[in-house]
Amino acid sequence: VQLQASGGGLVQAGGSLRLSCAASGRAFNVYAMGWFRQAPGKEREFAASISRSGGLNTYYADSVKGRFTISRANAKNTLYLQMNSLKPEDTAIYYCAAVYARTGFYAPSLAQEYGYWGQGTQVTVSS
Repeated sequence: VQLQASGGGLVQAGGSLRLSCAASGRAFNVYAMGWFRQAPGKEREFAASISRSGGLNTYYADSVKGRFTISRANAKNTLYLQMNSLKPEDTAIYYCAAVYARTGFYAPSLAQEYGYWGQGTQVTVSS
């Protein structure tokens, strides 16, 4: 599967952005999906993940819980990340990632479990 992230940009603190990740190739609905981010000088970290069917099977890092919402539209082969109440510490390059899902609940938070990665989209939050 090939992944293309978009939707990043510059926003003021307290603002919102919605990231998208378009997938092409093998059937999108066999993959669990995740969003990760990497700030300057820091390691890549988990933000959110969603199972192959979506629904209630979503997981979030504590740092984004209550502010970010991950979702997917399997009919459109697209993953989303709605980001609200953005903070300067959310500034990072955001990457979408995919992994073949062994079960309907599988939605890992470890980057090394994902085999496919998009190119990243920059999110900058000004104070």
